[in-house]
Amino acid sequence: MEKLEKFFKLKEHGTNTKTELIAGITTFLSMAYILAVNPSMLSAAGMDRGAVFTATAVSAAFATIIMGVFANYPVALASGMGLNAYFAFTVCPALANMGITDPWKVALTAILVEGVIFIVLSLFKFRETLINSVPANLKYGISAGIGLFISIVGLKGAGIVADDPSTLVALGNVGTAQFALAFIGLILIGIMWHFKVKGAILWGILATWVLGILAELIGWYQVNPDVEAYSLIPNFSSGFLPPSLAPTFFQFNFGFVAQNILTFLVIVFAFLFVDLFDTVGTLIGVADQGGLLNKKGELPKAGAALMSDAIGTVAGACLGTSTVTSYVESTAGVAEGGRTGLTAVSTAVLFLLALFLSPIFLAIPGFATAPALVFVGLLMMKSVLKMKFEGDIADVVGGFLAIIMMPFSYSIANGIMFGIVAWVILKVCTGKVKEIHPVMWVSFGLFALRIITLVVPALSI
Repeated sequence: MEKLEKFFKLKEHGTNTKTELIAGITTFLSMAYILAVNPSMLSAAGMDRGAVFTATAVSAAFATIIMGVFANYPVALASGMGLNAYFAFTVCPALANMGITDPWKVALTAILVEGVIFIVLSLFKFRETLINSVPANLKYGISAGIGLFISIVGLKGAGIVADDPSTLVALGNVGTAQFALAFIGLILIGIMWHFKVKGAILWGILATWVLGILAELIGWYQVNPDVEAYSLIPNFSSGFLPPSLAPTFFQFNFGFVAQNILTFLVIVFAFLFVDLFDTVGTLIGVADQGGLLNKKGELPKAGAALMSDAIGTVAGACLGTSTVTSYVESTAGVAEGGRTGLTAVSTAVLFLLALFLSPIFLAIPGFATAPALVFVGLLMMKSVLKMKFEGDIADVVGGFLAIIMMPFSYSIANGIMFGIVAWVILKVCTGKVKEIHPVMWVSFGLFALRIITLVVPALSI
């Protein structure tokens, strides 16, 4: 214990081993859904489902350990949601239409190149400078926006909000077990939080899952794989050994790159863009929630954190999974008191254990983790109180757009994009060009290129 205290500097960060372990477990349970979702998504692109499961767990553990040991931050990493959807449902179908056999190999090659580029950018401290150059109002707006974003992710996962062709979103089916139990879980977390129960969010997740099992046993919760309603009771019939990595291990296609360099670069840029700014936004949000930013609003050891992300992406591509990135669900562990890399290492260990106890972890449904995401979203909204809504109009509008565009466009990166673009334009229009840091100009340029790819269909894949 003393070695852990000394290595992770627990007392210096106002925490202890027990708190860090609980935080690590909470973070894991909040993001464990990726172990079920990622294999399902990538298998749609023709990849071996079992191999993807193993690759997802191993790459998450590897990258998260690097984050915990070298950056000493309570941030967990895994294959990114959104990035895996782009991989499976945009890139691979487009390549398949070009007559490419096993298009997922080209996509993995793009992710490998993206990761190498990230390592270079991290070595030259571009990403670190970007984080520390983002204006305070934008940082707080990003943090609050992420809070709203993960809240709507949780609400959608539990069926509390649903698609609607007229109003875009609407109230889900109140009578379903998923809706009711997720709402009950949120209330339980609120009650435990009020009475300062340690591990309130974790207990809320587990309680909701147990209630779900009871609902399944009495027939209220209906198992229906067609609508992604799977059994909540663990099934060990398939054994304990993890599936082999062989089908996806080092499966790259560099031949396509040589013959289709422009198309390949567009794919790489798309992955690069989303991961770059999703990671920046996530680190800012988690750091703000955990009080890790210094008095200047900067993130110490940002370089080590970003390098962990870059190395994780390269490792993930080699193992056979989509882009590995920092997870916003890390805020669930931070909310439980996680402040150091011991939280991350704890999460990483659970990812490794998940390889052998996957039936248990995969049985925890999205509606059981939804209360945690919504409650953490509530906690992150406190950043709004630090924002200034008077004074420099660039700061005001930029911060506000960062807040609203994340949940309304369902993208952390889009929130950052509109926030930074508006901030730079308003700085120029109000005669404050000298206040624009060079890195903010570079970011503005990247977003301009991204907007071009969105406007010109021929450049978008």
